[in-house]
Order: sequence, then C-alpha cells, then structure tokens
Amino acid sequence: MIKILTVVGARPQFIKAAAISHVIKEKYAHLITEDILHTGQHYDDNMSGQFFSELDIPQPRYNLCVGSAPHGAQTAAMLKGIEEIILSNDYDGMIVYGDTNSTLAGALAGAKQHLPVYHIEAGLRSFNRKMPEEINRIVTDHLSTLLFAPTEKAMQNLHNEGFPEESIFLSGDVMLDNVLHYAPHSSFTIHHSPFILATLHRDFNTDRPECLTNILSALNSVGQTFNTEILLPVHPRTRQHIDSMDFKPDMTHIRTTAPLSYLQTLAALRQARLVLTDSGGLQKEAYFCGKPCVILRPETEWTEIVDAGAAILAGDNPATILDAAKKLWNSAPTPATSFGDGHAAEKIIDYFFKESRKL
Repeated sequence: MIKILTVVGARPQFIKAAAISHVIKEKYAHLITEDILHTGQHYDDNMSGQFFSELDIPQPRYNLCVGSAPHGAQTAAMLKGIEEIILSNDYDGMIVYGDTNSTLAGALAGAKQHLPVYHIEAGLRSFNRKMPEEINRIVTDHLSTLLFAPTEKAMQNLHNEGFPEESIFLSGDVMLDNVLHYAPHSSFTIHHSPFILATLHRDFNTDRPECLTNILSALNSVGQTFNTEILLPVHPRTRQHIDSMDFKPDMTHIRTTAPLSYLQTLAALRQARLVLTDSGGLQKEAYFCGKPCVILRPETEWTEIVDAGAAILAGDNPATILDAAKKLWNSAPTPATSFGDGHAAEKIIDYFFKESRKL
C-alpha cells in the first residue's frame, strides 16, 4: 500500500485535488492511501470548508489553521506544521498543486525530509518574478521528483530549464476534468438577468489603491457600456480593501456578493456573457465553458488562451479593459485540445503509481 500526503490550502487546490482524489478512490483504493493536509491558507468557510463537501473530497486529516499573514510568516508556519506531520508518519510521497505558499511549503518540507514530491500543474511560467506565484512555481518545480505538466507549453518550459526527461510528464489539465465532470451538476440559475462575471484578488491589483480604483471604474464602465450588471464575488482581502478606500469610484453597475462555491462558479460561467478576472484558474474555466475573458493582468501563464483569441490581456488600465471587452463581446470561443482530453487525473495517478514503485 502506497501512502500519500496531499497538501492543499487554497480554493484552486481543493478543486484540483478533487479530480485526483476521485481517481484514487475509484481505481486505486486498494493500492493507495491518501491523507489530506489543509494548511488553512484559505480559512473562511466560503473559501474552504464548503468545497470539501460540495466536491466530495475526503475531509482533511490535518488542518494547520495558519490563516492570513505576510508571505514569510505564513510559509514558515506551514513549513513547520507540514514537517512535523511528515516526521510523525511514514509517507511514500507528497502531492502538491499549483503555485501558492502552501505549494512551496509542502515541496520544501518534503524535499528536506527526502520525501518524493509530485507537482501537479508544473512548468507554468508568467516570466514575471514580481509575482509571488511565479517564485513559488519555479522553486516547487526544482524541488519535485515528478512534474506533471498540463500543456505542451508547460512541457517546453521545463525542457528549456533543463529538467531531465524522466522527471516530466505531459498529463493534461485536471481542471478540465472537473469542468466536464461537474458541469451537469451546475445547471441551476445563479442570476435572473443578463450579467458579466468578474473576480479580483491578486495583491498587485487589490493592495494598491490606484489599481483597485482603476479596475473597479473599468468594471463599472463595462457594465454601463453594455447595460449589463457586473456580478463581482468578492474575496475577503479584496472586500477589506474596498471597504477601507477613502474614495470609492462609481459602482452602480456592480453587484458584489460573497465568494461563490465551485458549482456556483460553474453555473455563473455558463450563464455569463463575458468574464473579467485576474485569476489563473477562472481564465481556464471560462475557456472550457466557451466564454470570452478579459484578463486583468499584463501577462498570463496560460498563454494558450490568449493565442486562441479567447482572452485579451488588459492589465489595470480602464481604457484597455473597456476596449478588450468590446472586442470580445460578440465572440464565442471554441476550446482547443491544448489542455488534454478530460482524463488528466487518471493519467497522473497511473503514471505516479508506476513510477512510485521504482523509487
């Protein structure tokens, strides 16, 4: 029996872990035991707890409850807690996802204890070292034993950086697996009138008042231009920054809500006319659902979507954001096959099981 520790801590990781956990349960239950460790990076129930029940993920065996903190303090608390759990158990490997502080702490703790680390969603690069996520994903890749790349471009990035061929595997994207699996369960109505879906959480957009003001003004202008309400589920940190603004721009065309669950997000994506977001995951989910997307960043690690004409990089410039929305308003992207065939999780676990028996 192979015993695996899965480290998660943020909404996108809960979603990715669901695909992997389902395959372990359905195909490898007699061969693989999975313990889930939740770092508590997302500690609000709307950002965390409900995802486990909604996606039928096993409840975490461990929860570090680290909460919000500056990057160094948060990562250090995670590193300490994860290391203690590794030392008190006899694990055969660790799975980490994506590019959060939880990912970095898990990979670092595992590597220092000589525990094989398996990185799902490896090889992504925005080539912007000012993004903490970019630092996290680069370091995690270099600490990992096996790297599962979601796209050909991610594979090429790993090749360019000199990773040995035997350590990398083109798997496809587990988030596509989930969209295909859960879409039939998200047929409920999220909003009774036409709307545009927007999300905003990156610190470089929310923590600088001028950027936050620019983007909120741009969202309102988009809603006004198309006479359509902007539905803005608000991340807790974003809510705090909006509430503390000395000057709030016109938001008459914006309706803020609490964060949405995963199924609610899928329902909103399927019903929305357009998506505006700085989220990496939502860019892909919009693409998978055939919705055009204005990316509220100057670059993206998911360049395949921009190359396909399904998204436009707009940064925080109001004029650029509005112009991008106008260009995409009547488009209906057709997802290509660059993210796999919807069976990434099964391929990952099959390959992982084969390779782990060699270690």
